[in-house]
Amino acid sequence: MIRALRFGWVSCLVLVAGATWAATAGPQPAARAADDAQALHVLNRIAYGPAPGDLQRMRQIGIDAYIDEQLYPQRLPLPAALAARLGDLPTTRLSTGELVARFRAAGVAAQRDGEAGKAERRDLVRQVSLEAGEARLLRAVESPQQLNEVMVDFWFNHFNVFSGKGMDRVLVGNYEQDAIRPHALGNFRDLLGATAKHPAMLFYLDNWLSTAPGQQPGRGNGAKAKADGLNENYARELMELHTLGADGGYSQRDVTELARIFTGWTMRPGLAAGAAGAAGASLFQFDQRRHDQGEKLWLGHRVAARGQAEGEWALDRLAEHPATARHIAFRLAQYFVTDEPPTALVDRVAERFTSSRGDIAAVLKTLFDSAEFRDPAVRSAKFKTPYRYLVSSLRAAGQPVGNVQPLLGSLAGLGMPLYGCQTPDGYQTTERAWLNPDAMTRRIGFAIAFSTGRLPLGRAAADGVAGDTGRQMIEAAADRPAETPIRAASSVPPVEVDGLLATLGASISSRTRTTVAAAEPPLRAALVIGSPDFMRH
Repeated sequence: MIRALRFGWVSCLVLVAGATWAATAGPQPAARAADDAQALHVLNRIAYGPAPGDLQRMRQIGIDAYIDEQLYPQRLPLPAALAARLGDLPTTRLSTGELVARFRAAGVAAQRDGEAGKAERRDLVRQVSLEAGEARLLRAVESPQQLNEVMVDFWFNHFNVFSGKGMDRVLVGNYEQDAIRPHALGNFRDLLGATAKHPAMLFYLDNWLSTAPGQQPGRGNGAKAKADGLNENYARELMELHTLGADGGYSQRDVTELARIFTGWTMRPGLAAGAAGAAGASLFQFDQRRHDQGEKLWLGHRVAARGQAEGEWALDRLAEHPATARHIAFRLAQYFVTDEPPTALVDRVAERFTSSRGDIAAVLKTLFDSAEFRDPAVRSAKFKTPYRYLVSSLRAAGQPVGNVQPLLGSLAGLGMPLYGCQTPDGYQTTERAWLNPDAMTRRIGFAIAFSTGRLPLGRAAADGVAGDTGRQMIEAAADRPAETPIRAASSVPPVEVDGLLATLGASISSRTRTTVAAAEPPLRAALVIGSPDFMRH
């Protein structure tokens, strides 16, 4: 299945990746083994896999208590060191107004000052992007609020925006922080409204320029003066991806009518240059001059002209629609249980979505309490996305991260750059999307580079380690076999295999453990991280 590689130690990894594995990892009482297997299943699904000590803690408090505390993350304060490091990322504390003001100023400088100005703009985008990525990865690896981090990733993907488009280059981190993160375990309608009004979404799907036919917006809000006409991008994705689903029972006319409802939902980037922008005022604005004042007929409802209230009403209807409940239930069941979730489970989760009026924590509790979620048959049924694979590697190894740039490069090399999905449907989370020969080879390259200490994770980003180092390392690892690690001054020690295996427990099969024990010491941790056991969850 996987193409042959040139060197023997890499070939050994490939053989392990093609192995069939057993269910246990050594002699222990049957009841204890079953409990540990269930605990590891929970850690692998509602968290990014076990970190050192997690399995022992799960044994102490029990699976249900662990799930309950994860559903209410305010009970789990961040470690002081993590909070301090997050607080040392200045651009993550900037408002949308401040970010847009700096981006616009950098754009002016790029036009005025030639190469020097372009370099200033690149430096701004690089700093904002790096700090957004650092905040995301540090939380995912080190935060005890693991379910919250998993749901931040789920919802960002669900309401995807692309970091490579215009001003979204500096807004995606703020979008995650202000629109996604506060509602990740809250209320779906609040989340829906927050994403609808955030400048990153307004810009990404072009609704900020959508104008009723024949209307001529003025210059007062800092937008283009020309009449851009009706834009259906947001209305289409709002129904197809964010709420009802592709089979949600709407027509092309409904898309057009919803686009008319959302004319005037825009932003005022010009505000960012003034004192109000610097003070953190929202850039969202309803512009009456752009709004279509005519009556609409949408999903069978006659919608009279009421300005911004029309859009708020439409979001209410979408949030409570039965098709939305089913669409979200299916996505959650597919994400947490199996790529093809049972219809009965989806139905029950959808019912809870409706009865709780979109209470995300309540919906997840129904899912996690289900027999389908806890069925031993679904353990290891999911294939990790590159993001989950990378984060779970760091957590399992207990690896402190001084520099996230090689990790961001690694994600790009693994085919899943952070905030880098160009299409509004986000990254897929199924095995079909990620299990292929090229992807497996790249994962093996990452396993080698990471476990042998080749990734320069020990140096702070400010020390100038190149951001594409991770991509280069995973591509080069298979081409530079060595009995001992190739180390740079900024590298960290190789992953210690005994601690890694203790952390992962019974999720690593006896067959894989036998192969690992027979291998040369420098390869052992790479064999674990590159094994099929670890690539599944």
